[in-house]
Amino acid sequence: MAGEGDSEPEKSFKLLGFLDVKNVPCARESVLYGSLGSLVLGLGHFLATSRVRRSCDFAVGGFIFTMLGYWFYCRYNFAQHRIRQRMLREGMKNKILFEGSSLDPERKQTGNERSNS
Repeated sequence: MAGEGDSEPEKSFKLLGFLDVKNVPCARESVLYGSLGSLVLGLGHFLATSRVRRSCDFAVGGFIFTMLGYWFYCRYNFAQHRIRQRMLREGMKNKILFEGSSLDPERKQTGNERSNS
């Protein structure tokens, strides 16, 4: 069958020769939102003014601003997500490490243990 046994590695799509859209987080979405913003802004400006050249300029500007705006928004959220994952991973590691010991914050200390320590 067509999908079974194929050992070809997946080819990546590079935009402008350097931006690997498949492997770089947020790149695909940024390009898609940028092209949508370009279409909306260029077409909207053309319908409002009927000036073709100026509408194309607005479309290119809309693409750049929409793509960069979404790129920074997405990368910021991606970085926050990675920080939260790292904190959660360290917390889980500490929970496993301290579970059942005297340093366990969930373990209730009795009067005897408090006077001994």
